[in-house]
Amino acid sequence: MAEIINTTYNDDAIQTLEWNEHIRRRAGMYIGRLGNGDRQGDGIYVLLKEIIDNSIDEFSMGFGKRIDISIEDRTVTVRDFGRGIPLGKVVDATSKLNTGGKFDDTHFKKSVGMNGVGTKAVNAMSVDFYVASYREGQCSYAHFSRGELLEADIIPSNEKNGTFIRFTPDEELFNDFSFHMEFVESMVKNYSYLKKGLTLVLNGEAYKSENGLLDLVTENMSETPLYPLIHLEGEDIEIVLTHGNSYGENIATFVNGQNTRDGGTHLAAYREAIAKTFKDFYKKDYKPEDIRQGIVGAIAIQIQEPIFEGQTKTKLGSTYMWEKQVKGADGASSVDRGPTIRTFVNDFVTKNLNDYLHMHTDIVPVIEEKIKASQAEREEIAGVQKKSRERAKKTAVYNRKLRDCRFHFCDAKFPKGQEDQREKTSIFITEGDSASGTITKVRNANNQAVFSLRGKPINCFKESRKKVAENEELNLLIAALGVEEDLDNLRYNNIIVATDADDDGMHIRMLVLTFLMKYYPELIRRGHVYILQTPLFRVHNKKERRYCYTPEERDKAVKQLKTGVEITRFKGLGEISSDEFVDFIGENMRLDTVKLADEESIADIMEFYMGINTYERQHFIMDNLRSEKELEDVNI
Repeated sequence: MAEIINTTYNDDAIQTLEWNEHIRRRAGMYIGRLGNGDRQGDGIYVLLKEIIDNSIDEFSMGFGKRIDISIEDRTVTVRDFGRGIPLGKVVDATSKLNTGGKFDDTHFKKSVGMNGVGTKAVNAMSVDFYVASYREGQCSYAHFSRGELLEADIIPSNEKNGTFIRFTPDEELFNDFSFHMEFVESMVKNYSYLKKGLTLVLNGEAYKSENGLLDLVTENMSETPLYPLIHLEGEDIEIVLTHGNSYGENIATFVNGQNTRDGGTHLAAYREAIAKTFKDFYKKDYKPEDIRQGIVGAIAIQIQEPIFEGQTKTKLGSTYMWEKQVKGADGASSVDRGPTIRTFVNDFVTKNLNDYLHMHTDIVPVIEEKIKASQAEREEIAGVQKKSRERAKKTAVYNRKLRDCRFHFCDAKFPKGQEDQREKTSIFITEGDSASGTITKVRNANNQAVFSLRGKPINCFKESRKKVAENEELNLLIAALGVEEDLDNLRYNNIIVATDADDDGMHIRMLVLTFLMKYYPELIRRGHVYILQTPLFRVHNKKERRYCYTPEERDKAVKQLKTGVEITRFKGLGEISSDEFVDFIGENMRLDTVKLADEESIADIMEFYMGINTYERQHFIMDNLRSEKELEDVNI
């Protein structure tokens, strides 16, 4: 029976929020997660991107060849030399929702921002926001704080036409945030690759590309390609591809200059087109996964009014190259649609890649040799993996190792009201039954699964692919993740390695990451892999209890709690009670993102950390080692 709550539901219960208050209260609707800047998808980078996108759109329309960007402490400035916001609309364009110049393709074609929200979100979420538009000897400026207008005016100016924006994100929303410049630099570099002829200056350093995507893939190649990069350009599409000897696929994707790191309809079409073209060219029934194994490349397309999944625009959801309402002579409305993205990409790749192969016959046997090698290895490994999984299922090992959740990342549809569960779907990879049992008791069974490892997995760096395939633990892990055949079948958005903060735990963590990095690097590149931070200390007195993740946090808590302080040092997840652990895997859980830049060599990284012990690695360990004594000592 539903609980009856004794409240008065009348006119006073109905609220109307101001535009800025709605954005601040529902920030996730507009920019995804908030965060503090430690992760590439955190909100402060979305704010920066929204402002730069507007300047990029000006360049795309033929106005302004330079964008100046500076970040000092927590304040960002962006100056472009485009047309500038119409002087009488500066306040409206930055503080009225659903107000903008991109709702049709008259003034902006193939732009990224189309919903009239981006700049307003930056304004509402900034403690200080200043905008100035320079046009024909005049300056229209406005100054806001948290979306509230402080001052606005139009004055004479000698500045060149364009727009200047300065903003400082609000620490009330982005707690103790900071900009990590490697994320910003990566963003700016991608803009330069996608917009040939545009110069972006970040804190005094200029970024400009002469060869577009070819420069991007060439500069980011972490291994020697098996053949020279194929670079093909057409109207509204550009592609690059080659093969290497690494596992998996590494394909960067872009739409209208926006880096769609989670892919979408254009990536699906590109992958399908590559497989179809090579298959038809060789006139052999090669499997798509064998054709694409080890492929490195990129695709960029330009479309009208793109539809992205989520405000952060990391995955393309559009079906057609363009789609707009038109009125007939009788006044009736109809929809004019261009070709599907699938057809457009397929037609371009099929014709141009096929022509390229006929013209460059020297690479033809190289590519086929790579495909055949991938096929032979896959067939050998598939048999070994099948036997291993069947053996595990017969002994009911699989059911004991995975405590699954209700919703999965790959699910096509979610029940109404549960749509947000997709991004929250997570799997905790734990060691042993104790930690696994603790997390299982307190997890959210809707979106959090638990996978329990038994002992230490095999070191994949040192062993053959066949030996790895025979490993029951890793076979069952991959089956749980759902990526045996295709990464698009990934069942959890967040893969969280949750091991103890001791020597064995750290070693297990490294072994799991080595496996994922070697055979499934795209899971890391797409930002799916994390390390769970768990507290090292419990600091408490009779009145209050605090959990601390570092010796510095511990020392601070000791000083603040002052008297009667007791300290517990946690050495394993199993030592933390279920009642305590619920706080560490909820909304405020601390996660370290496992990062892998495109330009980083996977082979070099694994050789350094997991290969033969070297002088350099010994020094690295000594320089970064924190002894148990340092953790135990309390500086009161």
